[in-house]
Amino acid sequence: MVVEAQRPRSLACVTCAAVARILMLGGGCTGRRLAAAMVADGYAVRASTRTEANRPAIEAAGAECWIGTPDRLATLRGALENVTIVCWLLGSATGAPAQLRDLHTSRLRFFLAGAVDTTVRGFLYEASGATIPPEVLAEGERIAREVGEQNAMPMAFLRAGAEDPEAWLTAARSAVEELLQG
Repeated sequence: MVVEAQRPRSLACVTCAAVARILMLGGGCTGRRLAAAMVADGYAVRASTRTEANRPAIEAAGAECWIGTPDRLATLRGALENVTIVCWLLGSATGAPAQLRDLHTSRLRFFLAGAVDTTVRGFLYEASGATIPPEVLAEGERIAREVGEQNAMPMAFLRAGAEDPEAWLTAARSAVEELLQG
């Protein structure tokens, strides 16, 4: 008599891919392309925007839309829920010079301080851009490195310029993957 081993239905094999949630702050068209690529790779992406008008484009990329801005950090508090990697894609942000400096200095520092006691395990800082003076981006990178070292949070720095969208996308995807691999 041959006895066939059977697995009870309740113990059936279940496979699932490891999913990380990625939060993207800023980035415009390039950020939406990165969001679409990360969604295609199986990741959950949440992208922030200042206005409802951008919701259709973000959702078309497959990302969850979050209305919030680094200009008002309280609007991003809930956006960090269950996030593994944050992408600070503000190298081509627009606004008044003082506002742009704040985005890459005081706002960045306060945001990172708030992210420390969350599920965030990596941070990508866009360290290049057409609209931000190089010295401001250098200060933002210094702040990110400092906070990362103080809190053992892995950091990556995106130096590819958005003027070459393919190179930017390749570099951004690579940086996120490196952060995820730890």
